[in-house]
Amino acid sequence: MVWGTVFEFGDIVPMRETIAKRRAETLEYVQSMLGQLRTMAQAERCDMLGYLIEMAYVEASDIIRGDRPAHIGPPSSEQLTRRTG
Repeated sequence: MVWGTVFEFGDIVPMRETIAKRRAETLEYVQSMLGQLRTMAQAERCDMLGYLIEMAYVEASDIIRGDRPAHIGPPSSEQLTRRTG
């Protein structure tokens, strides 16, 4: 296990937990900003912009809940083999 920061009271927090917490906080901030941008776009009657921001908001929500991966990379060699096999 990789260890992270030592706090004032001598508590050692695993680095993975620290990274996960920071990531969750960042995603929650992004989601909050998207919500505000959506409201602004709707107030200006920018329907398509509001819709696209809403989709980004939903995506952020799904990532936060763990319903969707944050990164969509190229397919693995196993996935490619299944497609061609």
